[in-house]
Amino acid sequence: MSFDPLSLLAHGLVPLPWWGYVVVGLVFTHITIAAVTIYLHRSQAHRGLDLHPLVSHFFRFWLWLTTGMVTKEWVAIHRKHHAKVETAEDPHSPQTRGINKVFWEGAELYRDEAKNGETLDKYGLGTPDDWIERNVYTRHSWEGVGLMLVVNLALFGPLGATIWAVQMAWIPVTAAGIINGIGHYWGYRNFSCEDASRNIVPWGILIGGEELHNNHHAYGTSAKLSSRWYEFDLGWAYIRTLEFFGLATVRKVAPRLKFDRVKLNADLETLQAIITHRYAVLTSYASSLKLAYRQEVASLRERARRGELTPDMPSFRRLRRWFQSDATALPETDRAHLETTLEGSSALKTIYSMRQELAGLWERSNDSREQLLARLQDWCHRAEASNIAALQKFSRTLRSYA
Repeated sequence: MSFDPLSLLAHGLVPLPWWGYVVVGLVFTHITIAAVTIYLHRSQAHRGLDLHPLVSHFFRFWLWLTTGMVTKEWVAIHRKHHAKVETAEDPHSPQTRGINKVFWEGAELYRDEAKNGETLDKYGLGTPDDWIERNVYTRHSWEGVGLMLVVNLALFGPLGATIWAVQMAWIPVTAAGIINGIGHYWGYRNFSCEDASRNIVPWGILIGGEELHNNHHAYGTSAKLSSRWYEFDLGWAYIRTLEFFGLATVRKVAPRLKFDRVKLNADLETLQAIITHRYAVLTSYASSLKLAYRQEVASLRERARRGELTPDMPSFRRLRRWFQSDATALPETDRAHLETTLEGSSALKTIYSMRQELAGLWERSNDSREQLLARLQDWCHRAEASNIAALQKFSRTLRSYA
C-alpha cells in the first residue's frame, strides 16, 4: 500500500463518508455531555455518586481536551448558583440578567465568575487537587483544546476542524445557554421550588438528563434526575451501567413519598415527610386546589363585570404567580393589588393564607419539632373545618404522609 501525502492532508488518517463525520461529531459531543452531567454535576458538585478513579480521571482528561473547563471552577460556580439562585449574586440567572444575556453570553458569565477567587474558595472545596490537576489541567487549561484540534486534523483532515468547532460550541450552547438559560425560563414544573427552574422536556437525552432541571433543583443531591414515570434520564442509565460494572457507587437519590392511609393524626413522621418533600407538597396543594381557585377567580371576574368589584382585576396568570410567591418578596404595588383582590373572596383568601402557612412550616428554623408538629396539626384542623372541599381532602391526604 503506497503512502499518499496529498490524500492524508485531504482526508486524514481515518477517511469517512459524510455521515461518518456526523456520527463522530455526535459521539464526541455526547461524551462531553456525559462527562459534565455525571462527573462535574452529579459527582463533584453534589456528591450524589462516587466514581471509580479510572472513570473520574477519564472524564477530567476528556473535559480538558474538549472544553478547557477546570473542575474546581465549574463546581464552585454551580454550587454558588444553588446557594444564591435567582438573586443578583446568582452567576447566571435569566430572572435577574435576562434570558438573552444568559442564553447568548452564558459562557462569558461563566468565565467572569471563574475569576472570582472568593467564589472558588467558598464553594470549590473537595474538588481534585493532585499534581496533574495543579500542573496540567488548571495551569494549562486551554492547551487541551489545542491538542484536540491537532488530533482532529490528523484523524479527519480539514473536516476535523469543523468537528472541533462543534465540540467547542457544544457546552456554551447546551450547558451555558440551554440549561442555565431556558432551564430557568421555559418548560414545565413538577415541584414548586423557590426558584424559576423548569424541566425543558421529559426526555433527558440530548443533554444527558440535564433537561430535567426542575427535578434537580427540588432534590439537588440526587444522582437521578427523572421523577415521573414518563421521564427518562439518560445520564442515570449511564450511571446504573457504571454501577453494574463496579465503576460507580450511588450515594443519594430523591426519596420516594409514602402514605399511611389509616393514620388519623399528623405525627412527627408526617412532619419529617412534609419537610423532606416540601416542594412536592406545594405542587400537590396547587394541583388539589386548582379547580376551587379557578372557580373563585371566575366568580370575581363576573362580579367585576357587573360592577360589584373594581374592574382592575389581575389576570389569572398574574394571580397564580402572586400565589406562588412569598408576599414579602412582591413589589409593594403588587402586594396591595393582591390584598385588594383577596378581600373580594373569603375562599380565595383562605386558600392563599393556608398555602403561605404551610410553606412557613419548613422556614421556622428556630422552632422545635414539637412546636412545628403542633402548627401542622392546627393547620390540618383548620383546613378540615373550612367549607372548601378540596382543602379538606388535601388535608386528609397530608395527614397520611409517612
